[in-house]
Amino acid sequence: MRSDRATVLNNAPLSDLLVVLLRQYKRLLAEHGIELTEANIRDLAQRRVEQATLTEQETRIRDSLGAMIDESIAVLAQWNLTYEQALKVEMSAMPGWETTSEFLEIANEKSNAELRIASASALAVGLGANQYAPYLLQTLAHDPKEMEGVIARRILLLVSGVDENAPDWLAQVQAWLDQQAL
Repeated sequence: MRSDRATVLNNAPLSDLLVVLLRQYKRLLAEHGIELTEANIRDLAQRRVEQATLTEQETRIRDSLGAMIDESIAVLAQWNLTYEQALKVEMSAMPGWETTSEFLEIANEKSNAELRIASASALAVGLGANQYAPYLLQTLAHDPKEMEGVIARRILLLVSGVDENAPDWLAQVQAWLDQQAL
């Protein structure tokens, strides 16, 4: 069953979905020297829906998001986990904790890394960084009905141009991605 937020995101205009994601990254992007106003965010979201040529600022945003994804991948790697593995590992099976405080710290670190990989990958792929698309496919495979899965699906459909109502949309998206790698 989809969460209420996932249902809202699935039905929202794509530009609104992108605005929500960009707002989440406003502070982190500022730490990378990219200041975004509300007008910038709305303009960027609309430009992505229209798949306009990237501006210099959008290229810098894409590159900064890539750095954030790579940092989160490194966080998971400290436990010898890939993103796909981390999504499947229950917190109780995570090593390195003995106390409740340590458990909570590791849980927070792991979940933040997973969330950042999912959401930053969605934005980065929306900005043309298709090398992060496999993370969106892994997100979809893990839980297509939750928020991150809904976002991953919508972004993949946007960039690939595949019709969301196609019965084989996922196979078409995968074929499109395979073609991009050529």
